[in-house]
Amino acid sequence: MRNPETLEGVGIQCQTAGRDFNGEVLGSAAGGRYDRETVRVDYYLPPLGLPAAGDHARRARTLGFDGFFTAETNHDPFLPLAVAAEAAPSLQLGTGIAVAFARSPMVVAHAAWDLAAASQGKFILGLGTQVRAHITHRFSMPWAPPGPRMREYVQALRAIWKAWQEGGPLRFKGDHYRFLLMTPFFDPGPIDHPRIPVFIAAVGPYLTRLAGEMCEGLHVHPLHTVRYLDEVTRPALQEGARRAGRHPAEVAVAAAVFVATGRTTDQIKSARRAARKQIAFYASTPAYRPVLDLHGWEIGPDLSALALRREWDAMADLVDDQILDEVAVTGPPESLGELLRERYGKRLQRIAFYGAGPGVTPGIDDDDWAGIIGAIHS
Repeated sequence: MRNPETLEGVGIQCQTAGRDFNGEVLGSAAGGRYDRETVRVDYYLPPLGLPAAGDHARRARTLGFDGFFTAETNHDPFLPLAVAAEAAPSLQLGTGIAVAFARSPMVVAHAAWDLAAASQGKFILGLGTQVRAHITHRFSMPWAPPGPRMREYVQALRAIWKAWQEGGPLRFKGDHYRFLLMTPFFDPGPIDHPRIPVFIAAVGPYLTRLAGEMCEGLHVHPLHTVRYLDEVTRPALQEGARRAGRHPAEVAVAAAVFVATGRTTDQIKSARRAARKQIAFYASTPAYRPVLDLHGWEIGPDLSALALRREWDAMADLVDDQILDEVAVTGPPESLGELLRERYGKRLQRIAFYGAGPGVTPGIDDDDWAGIIGAIHS
């Protein structure tokens, strides 16, 4: 296998995160060192489709959110961000995440380049590997070891962007991707903000180290605990940064956090039940099992068996209060922001609400959400 440092067409300047194409250190919007005392709060577009994106982006801006993100579930993750860039130009935009291996790096490079231009440099490209079954059976794409392939994927993106920005030849030869042709007809040319931050999603140590080594950010999976962040994620991120001669503060850590809130006891109880179901769904997947293993929660095999039988309610019953309280944050709106800041203020640079948000959570109005965001910012 080729040494990633010497892949043809990818010099060290092209693949080193936090620096531009000439090796200069970038600012925190696209790398550089992040302020560890500042937590940015991101809005995730509900799965409502393209027509809703503009109104939701404007609402997010009004409530004080810092970023507007999309996830790849039942709609394309890139298209709504073009609408949001026009509707709320002050917001940072990002995919959280787009499935990398469902697309050629060239396809993603074009989408990211256009969004970086449309947002005046406020676009963050978030990528994830997904699991083998989805890549092969849902997207009908080939599967390969995801860690080395993601490394090469990010290198390929930066080689393509470098060719477009500087006008040089495109010569990228890797084990998984080869890009050797770029004529003027297909070259979008330079843009004002070509240094596109790349965040990758990770659960295990390999991809977490990779984020520390060569990316501007890490997307932590919602199925996490403080202990997992402290004992697994942070050390792996630091190790990756050390290997590349970087400071860990050059890498932003982002996560959508399970939240259960409401105005009444019944509303909070219902929100906790919904969180149990989603936690059980994720925990039934072997790829997310390391979090359970760290805590000694031996429910994974039973969850997988129940999932095969589609017994979703029975799965939720296996997520007891101890597991729920380690994974999710529960509280009324007047204390939720403080609870989130207390748990994550020193651990995350970007936070979002999983399973909760404006217009989604019963009993919580926009003023409540503005107050929650303000408390996290304070």
